[in-house]
Amino acid sequence: MDNSPLQVLTVPTAPYPDQRPGTNGLRRKVYVFQTRRNYLHNFIQSIFSSIDLRDRQGSTVVVGGDGRFFNRTAIEVIVQMAAANGVGRVIIGHHGIMSTPAISCVIRKYKAIGGIILTASRNPGGPEGDFGIKFNTANGGPAKEAVTNKIFQISRTIEEFAICPGLQVDLTTLGKQMFDLENKFKPFTVEIVDSVESYANLLRNIFDFAALKELLSGQNHIKIRLDAMHGVVGPYVRRILCEELGCPANSAINCVPLEDFGGQHPDPNLTYAVDLIESMRDGQYDFGAAFDGDGDRNMILGKHGFFVTPPDSVAVIADNIFCIPYFQHTGVRGFARSMPTSAALDRVAKATKIELYETPTGWKFFGNLMDAGRLSLCGEESFGIGGDHIREKDGLWAVLAWLSILAARRQSVEDILKDHWLKYGRNYFTRYDYENIDIDAACEMMEDLELMIADKSFVKQRFAVEDKIYQVEKADNFEYTDPVDSTISRNQGLRIIFCDGSRIVYRLSGTGSDGATVRIYIDSYEKEQIFEDTQVMLAPLATIALKISQLHHRTGRSGPSVIT
Repeated sequence: MDNSPLQVLTVPTAPYPDQRPGTNGLRRKVYVFQTRRNYLHNFIQSIFSSIDLRDRQGSTVVVGGDGRFFNRTAIEVIVQMAAANGVGRVIIGHHGIMSTPAISCVIRKYKAIGGIILTASRNPGGPEGDFGIKFNTANGGPAKEAVTNKIFQISRTIEEFAICPGLQVDLTTLGKQMFDLENKFKPFTVEIVDSVESYANLLRNIFDFAALKELLSGQNHIKIRLDAMHGVVGPYVRRILCEELGCPANSAINCVPLEDFGGQHPDPNLTYAVDLIESMRDGQYDFGAAFDGDGDRNMILGKHGFFVTPPDSVAVIADNIFCIPYFQHTGVRGFARSMPTSAALDRVAKATKIELYETPTGWKFFGNLMDAGRLSLCGEESFGIGGDHIREKDGLWAVLAWLSILAARRQSVEDILKDHWLKYGRNYFTRYDYENIDIDAACEMMEDLELMIADKSFVKQRFAVEDKIYQVEKADNFEYTDPVDSTISRNQGLRIIFCDGSRIVYRLSGTGSDGATVRIYIDSYEKEQIFEDTQVMLAPLATIALKISQLHHRTGRSGPSVIT
């Protein structure tokens, strides 16, 4: 056996112009990574080169993914390049699998300089699907714009990358693996860790597991149904909910992570979480939840499939926040929501006199507020909710938060929501996604729309649909000045705000790998009519939103791909 030090190579390469990380990292079709020479290597080198060599030398980096196709291939390359770039230790989840919340937890626990997360979140997997690479920094959260801009600039001029091609890692065996590299004084260490344990231990210190166990397996226990959608969260659900908290094993479905997510979209919403929705209809389960591919998103359902919108979900958790022991100890520093998310949380913040922040879409904005000690709970309309225990949204945390509320209040999900609406009124909310639209047509439509709403004559304009009349009070392209570091984020979405507080928001989203996605968000507040159908209540505003944008005409689409 050859025990000589492993060789480190410097390999010439040529840059690609399209490696700008979006809100959720770099996402492309799998075949892009497979067929474009050094496409993966270039981006990984750009990540490492964005970190000062002195900080990189001997440092710790965490690596894991949601188990989708190409995950193991990418991990092998990342480890080989980490070693060649002076990293001292790489911590990897068992079999290369670790949820995004768990990676955030492990980065913080081991004081790593960052983590590389291999996921395209809720996008489809498999050889024909999507693959993604996201860099999280030392706080455990997504890299800020200054960092992602630096990565992009490096990727545009890259000429070479460093790699140790002979380094082979065994992802199946827990423990440390040591490698001697040429011209390195210290061995390079790879540590394969239990993907669940550090994260589970964090949750034990946040929630009352004894109370949750009584709720889920005690004498008067409720019946729950959890759908991992063949994503990364399956092993976490089995270990924490079933083995530790006593849920029957058949409470959890689709818990084996698959490279193609069983051929489905691992997206926890009313369109794609079909297995869960069907199993909830007959009323045998009191509570249901689904999770996305990498475990940071969640959908909450009550008996008979009663749907809790994400904005309502974070508002209810905020209103019942002291049902969670962690917040009894830390207190509550602030609430936050992304701009497109309905204003349901604002009403709780006002009533409780807790500071409310409205940020652009992207968890990094919440992370900055958390690091400054200003924020405890936050949420986005795209099924993401989290606390300041980590710096990512956290699907399982949100489910345990809801179960803590059920344990304390001993009411059904539906009754808790209805009580909330009676107390605060109701924000009817929906989102229409128009996916895979021609990028030029989408950009042109958004530019024309911005010109229209920027015109002074647009304010005070009235729109009538049937017996409803809406008058424009304000219209702009949302701009955010971070209260912590005063950085300004512009062009974060077009807003039309009406005199009654109703809103229409248009955003061009960059989280897909094909074409563009135009999202329309509609939010309308009602104090009296609180038990009506959402789509019926929002139909007039939806008509106005389509009329103003001329979206169907401009894009050739007759309707949205997804309604949530």
